[in-house]
Amino acid sequence: MDRTDALGSIKDMAARCSNWGRWGEDDVLGTLNLITAGHRVQAAGLVSTGEVISLAQAFDTNGPQNGWRRRTNPVHTMTDTGTEAEFGDQGFPHGFGGADDVIAMPLQCSTQWDGLGHIFDHGRAWNGRRAGSVVTSEGDQVTGIETAADQIVGRGVLLDVGRHFQPELGAEHPELPDGFAITPEHLDAVAAAQGVEVRDGDILLVRTGQYGRTRRDGWGHYAGGPAPGLSFTTAPWLHERDIAAVATDTWGFEVRPNEFDDAFQPLHQIVIPNMGLYIGEMWNLEALGQRCAELNRYDFLLSAPPLPVTGAVGSPVNPVAIL
Repeated sequence: MDRTDALGSIKDMAARCSNWGRWGEDDVLGTLNLITAGHRVQAAGLVSTGEVISLAQAFDTNGPQNGWRRRTNPVHTMTDTGTEAEFGDQGFPHGFGGADDVIAMPLQCSTQWDGLGHIFDHGRAWNGRRAGSVVTSEGDQVTGIETAADQIVGRGVLLDVGRHFQPELGAEHPELPDGFAITPEHLDAVAAAQGVEVRDGDILLVRTGQYGRTRRDGWGHYAGGPAPGLSFTTAPWLHERDIAAVATDTWGFEVRPNEFDDAFQPLHQIVIPNMGLYIGEMWNLEALGQRCAELNRYDFLLSAPPLPVTGAVGSPVNPVAIL
């Protein structure tokens, strides 16, 4: 990585980490191809207690969004309530009543997946396709999020970087400071300390602790502001280890401010359109991090399928870790 040459660094890294053509010219799944039936059978064998931990934050108006690029928090509206039922205003016979509701929200306003049609590199989408031939006003015509509806179930691995580096950083809470760039060396050190092996086909979760800090201190600039996150230099690490998908507890997955002064989310630009990697953001990893530390185990069955919204480039998700 040459910090003085963002364009050159991005171009070189894209070539180094490209998976274009690896699963055929018609592929729509990218690295999700790495989660095989055999991987899922092995992951199911990790379930020992049956304990389930949700990794989603709440979907409500008290969310992190501040309107940037028209992203708002969910708006939940009741269209029928108990009041109408009490007064018999619903038109049903014999005392029958009920409640109904509707929600309006951007698909990437809370715990979510970035799909393969979300980010482009020089006008190219995943597998080298023209961006304009993939995502149109009708949505993602090729790699819409619905293609992954039955894919993202497998072995989850938590690397709790925030907890591991807490003593070194002298923090009261197990979390990284904003702007902390997580390097391959950090990831390897945490895996070794936790005694967990990162394998091909894994769904990798990286806990920084930033989400926990926002729940304690308020959202602040969580959405789009400074944050700990993965360094641009982790792209080859993710590529060489054949990670199937990766998620963090931050708004944008990668370290912010970004490591190039004149780039925007350069790691996204590598891993989504070139590597074909699904990215999860704004995952709540607090309870899972605490439980994994208590049990001294960091792998589990993870189920995190997106909503099959036809043509969507991202999706809300309620991921669950099953211990």
